[in-house]
Amino acid sequence: MLLWAGVTLIFPLIALLMKIPVRHMVLLWLALSGGGFHWAWQDTHNVSHIPDALHVPASKLEDMPVQVSGFIASEVQVDGDRAQFEMRVTAIGNMGSHSQNDTFQGGDGKSEAISEQVIVHIKLAAEQEQRLAAEWQRGDAIQLQGSLKAPAKAGNFGGFDYNEYLHTQEIHWLFKGNGAASLQKQQASQWNRYTLFRWNDQLREQLGQRMESAFSSLHHAGYMKGLVLGVTDELDPATYNEFTQLGLTHILAISGMHVAVYAATLLYSLKLLRVSRETSLTVVMVLIPAYVLLTGASPSVVRAGIMAMIGLFAARRGMLKDGLSILSLSALLMLLWNPYYLLSVSFQLSFLVTAGLLIYMPLMKPFFAKWPLLIGGEIAITITAQLVSFPMTVFYFNQFSLLSFAANFVLVPLITYIVLPLGTVAMGIAFLWEDGSRILAWPAEKLNELTFWLVKWMNVDDIYVSIWPSSSILWVTAYYAALYSILYWLRTWMISRRRTDESLGLEVALDKDKGRLSAGRNLVGQSTSVPMPSPIHTGLAASAEWAAILQTGREPEGAGKYARRQWNGYSHLALALSGIAWLGILCIGYITPGGGNTGMVQYLDVGQGDSILITTPGGKHILVDGGGTMDFTTGKNAWRKRKDPYEVGEDTIVPLLKQRGVHRLDAVILTHGDHDHAGGLQAVLDQIPVSTLVFNGTLTDKAPFRKLLNTAINKQVKLYGAHYGMEWRPDQDTKIHFIHPLPLQEDKSEKLPVVKEQNHYSVAMILEMEGASFLFTGDMDDAAESLLLSELTHYPSRNEPEGETAVVRQAVDVMKIAHHGSKHSTSEEWLSYWRPKVSVISVGASNTYGHPNEAVLGRLSAVDSAIYRTDTMGEVQIRAHQGKLSVRHKK
Repeated sequence: MLLWAGVTLIFPLIALLMKIPVRHMVLLWLALSGGGFHWAWQDTHNVSHIPDALHVPASKLEDMPVQVSGFIASEVQVDGDRAQFEMRVTAIGNMGSHSQNDTFQGGDGKSEAISEQVIVHIKLAAEQEQRLAAEWQRGDAIQLQGSLKAPAKAGNFGGFDYNEYLHTQEIHWLFKGNGAASLQKQQASQWNRYTLFRWNDQLREQLGQRMESAFSSLHHAGYMKGLVLGVTDELDPATYNEFTQLGLTHILAISGMHVAVYAATLLYSLKLLRVSRETSLTVVMVLIPAYVLLTGASPSVVRAGIMAMIGLFAARRGMLKDGLSILSLSALLMLLWNPYYLLSVSFQLSFLVTAGLLIYMPLMKPFFAKWPLLIGGEIAITITAQLVSFPMTVFYFNQFSLLSFAANFVLVPLITYIVLPLGTVAMGIAFLWEDGSRILAWPAEKLNELTFWLVKWMNVDDIYVSIWPSSSILWVTAYYAALYSILYWLRTWMISRRRTDESLGLEVALDKDKGRLSAGRNLVGQSTSVPMPSPIHTGLAASAEWAAILQTGREPEGAGKYARRQWNGYSHLALALSGIAWLGILCIGYITPGGGNTGMVQYLDVGQGDSILITTPGGKHILVDGGGTMDFTTGKNAWRKRKDPYEVGEDTIVPLLKQRGVHRLDAVILTHGDHDHAGGLQAVLDQIPVSTLVFNGTLTDKAPFRKLLNTAINKQVKLYGAHYGMEWRPDQDTKIHFIHPLPLQEDKSEKLPVVKEQNHYSVAMILEMEGASFLFTGDMDDAAESLLLSELTHYPSRNEPEGETAVVRQAVDVMKIAHHGSKHSTSEEWLSYWRPKVSVISVGASNTYGHPNEAVLGRLSAVDSAIYRTDTMGEVQIRAHQGKLSVRHKK
C-alpha cells in the first residue's frame, strides 16, 4: 500500500515534467493499480487449507502421517531411487495409529474434502520399483500414505529459497512416501482435467522414442530432445553447465526462436501448397497452441506463442502492427492468468530481451547499414541481445563470459537454421522410415559434435569468465537508461557524419561540373556563369540543391552545414557523459561491496559439513573447507544414483561465492581430507580462481581427494602443508596462526604420507582480525586436543629459539566447535583453556550421527559460551570491528 501511495503521488509530477497527456497518465495509473490489487488478492488467497482440513496447527503438521486421495497432476519423473510428481489432493485424513491397510479415514473418523496441489517424493525401496513407478501417468487417480513436510527455507543469506519458490507455484507442502507400495491406484473416470495433458505426455514420449531411434547415442538424443521438444531430463548435466558458462542456455530452452522457426516453416509449407495467405495465417494461428503445449508450456514459449498468435491475427486483420503493443498485450494476458509469472526468471528474461530488441535495435542498425544484410543483421541482433540480457544475467547468475558474443554469433545460426530443422525432420521421418531418419540425423550429429567441441574449447580458460556480485533493481534500471542514452547519441553522431559525407560528396560533384578542384568553396562573389552539368549528374540538376546554387551562387541551407550543426558541442558532451555513466555503472556493478574496516566470518549452512568464508578488512577472501555431499550409491546401491544429484559445492557454495562478489579466493584452507569438508572444493577450484591451497600435508586413499589436488596442480595453485608455528598475514590488519597439526615423525622420503583417519590431523588455526580472535578446529578429536594443549602449555615453541615459549592467547572470542559437536571432541580441558565467548556448531539438520551431542552442549553452557548452530539458525555471520562482535543468523 505504501508503494502504491508513493506511485500515486509521483505520477502527477512525472506528467508535468514530461508533458504527458493527463488521459495517458490516468490510464497508466489505473493499469498499475489494477495489477497491484490483482496481485494482492491472489497472494492473500494463496494459503494452504490442509491444516484446517486436518484440524491441526501448521506447526504440528511436520512429519505427521496422513493419507491422501487425488490425481497425479504432472509428469512422473523417476530418477535413481526417487519418483517425483505434483498431485492434486482432493481428500485428506490423519492416519493416526492406523496401519497401512486400514480404511481411509481422518483423525475424527472422516476424510476431509480439499483441493490443493502438493509435491510428492516417493523413496523407492528396490530397483524393480523403478519400472513400476515409470507406469504412473498424469491423470491417474491415486491414494497415498506418507507424511507431510514443509519446503526448506533458505539456509544462507541470498541462497535459493525453495519455500518461496513453491509459494509462487501455489504449493505449500511436500508429501513423503516410502516405497512404491505407498501409492495405490484407484478406479476413476478416464476423463478429467488432466486428460489432455496426459495425451500430450504420451505424444512427447513417443516423439522422444523416435528421436532415440534416429540418433546413434543417448547423448545426442538427449541433447536433441531438449532442443526440439524442450525435454531436458535426459540432457547431460556437464553439457548444460558448459552451455550455461557461455550464456547459451536460451538455445536449450524452447523460446521465441523455436516458435518463429516453427511458424515460418508452416507458412512456407502452406505457401508451397498454394494455400491463400488468409487461410495460412489462420491455420498457423490455430496450430501454435499445440506447439506450445507439446514443448512444455514454459513462460518463455507461452510468451512467444501468445505474441505469434496476436501478430498473426493482426497481420490477417491489418491492425496492431506495433511490436511493443503486441508484447505488452502478451504480458498482460499472462499476468492476468497468473501474476506470479512476474517473479519467474524465464518470464523476465524472455520479455526483457524481446522488449530490448524492439527498443534498442533501431539505435543499433545505423552502425551496420553498409554491411551485407545477413551478416550485419546477425551481428546487430547478437550485440543487442547480449547488451540487453547482460544485466539480468549477472543479476541472477552472477557471471558473464567475455566469449558469449562469439559463441552466440557462431552457434545460434548454426543450431537454429541447420541442426534444429534436421533434428525435427529426422524425428518425423523416424515414424515411417528409421534408416532414412538416421541419414538425416548423421549430419546433425556431426554438427552437434562440432558444437560440443567449440563450447568445451571456449570454456577451457577461466580467464574469460567474469564474476559479478548481486546487484539491485536500481542498478539494472540505471544500466538500461545509460545504455539507451549512449546508443542514442552514437546513432545521432553516425547519422550526422553520414549526412556530412553525403553533403561533401554533393559539393565535390558540383565543383567538378563547374571546373573547380576543391569542394565546398564559397560561391559568393564568383561568376554566375556556370556550365551545365555533365550527363552523369543530370539527376542532380533537378534537385533543390543544384537549383539553389544555379540561382544564388552559394551553398543552400541544410546541405552539409545543417548536418554539422546538428552535431554540436552539447551533443559531444552528452555522448561523453553517457559513456562515462555507462562505464561507471559497470564498475559499480563489478566491484565487490566493501565492509570498510570490518572483518567478517561467515559460517555457511552446508548441511552435515563445514564451510567458512572469511573476508578480511583489506578485502581478502579465504575459504575454510568446502562441505561435501556423501555418496552412498555404490556397489549394489548404484541404481539409486541420480542423473544430476545435489552437490553442495556446485549447488550451494559456488553460487554463494559468486553472489557475494568473490572474484578470487586468496586462499582455500582444507582442514583435512574427509569428504564432508573437502568434497565441495572440487567445484570451487573448477569455477573460482584460487591463489593458494593450504592442507594438513597428508593424503587420503580416496580418489576424489587426489583429483582435488591434481586440479590444484593443473591450475597452478600454490600448495602448502600447514603445521604448528606457521603464520600468515593476508593483509596488514589480519594474522593467522596455525597451531595444528603437530609435525609428523621425520620421513626422509619426499612422498606425502597417506593417512586414512584424517580427523586427528585436522588443521587448527587462530585468526586475529580487527581486535577479535577466532579459533578454527576442523574435526579434531579429543586426543589431538590433549596433545595440542600439552604443546601449548609445557613445551617450547618449535619455531622460536630454544628456551622461549610459544605466545598463544589462551582465550578466544569465537570458537568453531570441532567435529560438528561430536562427543569425541571439545573436552572440558579444551574449553577451560580457550574460554570462548561464542561457539558455532556447523551441523546438518536431522543428521543420523546425533550431532551435536548433549554433553558437548552442556559443557559449552557451563563456560557461558553463546551457542549458534547452522542446523537451527542457518548461516551464522560474525562481524568484527575494533574488538566488538556483531552476530546475525539466517533463520
